[in-house]
Amino acid sequence: MRTIDVRTDRRTEFVEITADVRRVVREAGLTDGAVAVYCPHTTAAVTIQENADPDVVHDLLLWLNHHIPKNVAGFRHAEGNSDAHIKSSLVGPSVLVPVAGGDLVLGTWQGVYFCEFDGPRSREVKVQTIGNNS
Repeated sequence: MRTIDVRTDRRTEFVEITADVRRVVREAGLTDGAVAVYCPHTTAAVTIQENADPDVVHDLLLWLNHHIPKNVAGFRHAEGNSDAHIKSSLVGPSVLVPVAGGDLVLGTWQGVYFCEFDGPRSREVKVQTIGNNS
């Protein structure tokens, strides 16, 4: 298992980590199989999303922040980040990406993103390769 370090600059943001995941696959010598990308934080997530147009992740964050605002009357969690826990739960802690020919099998416009919902922070993403190594 490998660790990718991610530093976020804003309370909510998506950070593309596709190149980092590709590096892990290459360094592990994985030729065919899959790679599990996992976020061990309860106020962050990982997802696969379009990486060609930055407006897509902007719009995703705009929608999430509008529908799950930080300050909601009745939230009881003392740390004041209940919204981040909800967003993290909805997006999810992991993705599984196929690997063929030593590379990630992603669509033309797809990238792997770390999703920060309670930053800025220093975070980790765990990456586990599964399959046949060269």
